[in-house]
Amino acid sequence: MEFFIAKKFQNADFGDMDAKVREELKKEGFGVITEIDIKKTLKEKIDVDFRNYTIIGACNPAFAYKALQAEDKIGILLPCNVVIQETKNGEIEVLAFDPASVMMTMESPELDELSAEVREKLTRVLDNLN
Repeated sequence: MEFFIAKKFQNADFGDMDAKVREELKKEGFGVITEIDIKKTLKEKIDVDFRNYTIIGACNPAFAYKALQAEDKIGILLPCNVVIQETKNGEIEVLAFDPASVMMTMESPELDELSAEVREKLTRVLDNLN
């Protein structure tokens, strides 16, 4: 099982896709609580040029609360990271962490159920991108 779900887009604009991802996350109850612009950070910190690459830390508070109630150490896996990147061949790829891929190792039926629901929401986010 892969640890992410992904979708690629040809002839897409990076900025437009970033806005669409945020809109779709909001529709599924996620808020953006962190953001890392890798291109900007690498330029500022080590003076290298890199392609457009943004990591969004998305959180659905209700699901985060339930997960923390079930396992107090689950914070190591929060928030749900979503990546928007420009690939070397010019496509835009959107990836989301698949929580079900990790939760199955924790032997917690409650976390299995929660992670499956979060996976469904993140899959809908990707499916609704055009």
